[in-house]
Amino acid sequence: MSIGDNTAGPLLAGRGLVKAHGATPALRGASVELYAGEILAVTGASGSGKSTLVHCLSGIVRPDEGSVTYAGRRLEELPEKRLSELRRTDFGVVFQFGQLVPELTALDNVALPLMLAGTGRDAARSAAGEWLERFGVRGQEELRPGELSGGQAQRTALARALVTGPKVVFADEPTGALDSLASEQVMTALTHTARETGTAVLLITHDAQVAAYADREVQLRDGAVAPLGVAA
Repeated sequence: MSIGDNTAGPLLAGRGLVKAHGATPALRGASVELYAGEILAVTGASGSGKSTLVHCLSGIVRPDEGSVTYAGRRLEELPEKRLSELRRTDFGVVFQFGQLVPELTALDNVALPLMLAGTGRDAARSAAGEWLERFGVRGQEELRPGELSGGQAQRTALARALVTGPKVVFADEPTGALDSLASEQVMTALTHTARETGTAVLLITHDAQVAAYADREVQLRDGAVAPLGVAA
């Protein structure tokens, strides 16, 4: 399927999503669709519900109302064990600060999802090394996260998110803690690899320059999708 081809319908869709944190509403009927091979930017101000949207779409939390459908399956109907399997096999997640395991080397951080899925240590480390080289972290494989630059750590996190061959990557403010040069390196690596592998990417950002890497953009305002151009 070509990038942005919507003839087969969305790969992932959230419809009428409502979610509150205690008495504070985070999502107010948000609906969004992501197609196979597409890079979709979800933009909006801090507090607009972007991260909560990622958590609902990836099955980390269940919406209070509405539905999330992935590959024809409603996530809210799946047991937690099946959701966990789905997150390991079909979904990859990258957060603003990478959330690498500080005690592990860059190589072992990337190998970890494969080993958790049952791949032997040597094979997992070999694959991890290939992905680190792909993301330009060659020569830093045995360094721990605290010894990497911000850009290197985030590219390591991207390699970890993609090493299992997910169908969807959720990138929640992946450049939010980086300078402009490191941001460009991370986004170039992410978009190039997504195009090459056909991976769909849901990109959460408040940065217009980062959003420009996407095929399409939707804007969240007060927990709902707003027309582009409306101040968030």
